[in-house]
Amino acid sequence: MKNRTYYLLVTVCILLFLAACTSKKVAQNESQQTTTNSVISEITQKSSVPTLFIHGYGGGSYSFGRMIDRLSENDQTQKELVLTVNAKGEVKADGELTGKEDNPSIQIIFEDNKNTEWNQAQWLKNCLVYIQDKYDITEVNLVGHSMGGVSSLRYMTSFGEDERLPKINKFISIAAPFNNFMELSDGETIDDVLNDGPDVQSERYTEYVNGMNKVSKDMDVLIIAGDVEDGSSSDKTVSVADALSVVSLLKKHGNQVQDKIFYGKLAQHSQLHENKDVDQLVADFLWE
Repeated sequence: MKNRTYYLLVTVCILLFLAACTSKKVAQNESQQTTTNSVISEITQKSSVPTLFIHGYGGGSYSFGRMIDRLSENDQTQKELVLTVNAKGEVKADGELTGKEDNPSIQIIFEDNKNTEWNQAQWLKNCLVYIQDKYDITEVNLVGHSMGGVSSLRYMTSFGEDERLPKINKFISIAAPFNNFMELSDGETIDDVLNDGPDVQSERYTEYVNGMNKVSKDMDVLIIAGDVEDGSSSDKTVSVADALSVVSLLKKHGNQVQDKIFYGKLAQHSQLHENKDVDQLVADFLWE
């Protein structure tokens, strides 16, 4: 009987000890989560300036949708508006800009998602005119993936000097083929491209050069490239040299420019906007 009582007491003590450890661990995890959320909140500067996310060739709602959702979950932005543009350039809105200082995001979707950069630049202008007329927006940020980056810079080199349009504060391009899929020339290095621009310039690139006088020198720029490390020096679609080809051009124009190359499987062309490290870099550049 005494042995049974002894073993019962020992069992109870062990259970109480394990329960206490579990409670302590849960409390520590909750404290750590609270601290993490607090840090994110502290480093994220909030304003009512909207950021427009422009998808790439053949893209749609998912192209930036998941990135915006992840940034929203971290309280770094709030998705407020989706603007869908049809092939005629007509803008349809879903949602409202609230005017709150919550770093509002606007997702741009082109129904004709394989059209030219010239038409997409015009459609982007239509979107900016829409939010300017409806919400009196005077400044925005632009984030473009692939063709979305190409069309964004095309917009700036075509319409950037029009002071009636919203000012572009910050521009981020992710894996954009600014030099129309050109690769390094023989003997050329990435450093050469970053310092002096590409040796071989496509017609697209030359047109950027000719329109650079219309781009605001006050705009800060982040250029992102991907290298899957398979020997191609590319993200399997756009070469690193191509994505970074405008760094020197913008710097010589007077812009503050940052560039970043991501490496590995998550640096693949369509994975870059699903890469959480890219998320954080985008958030830091836009809102830190």
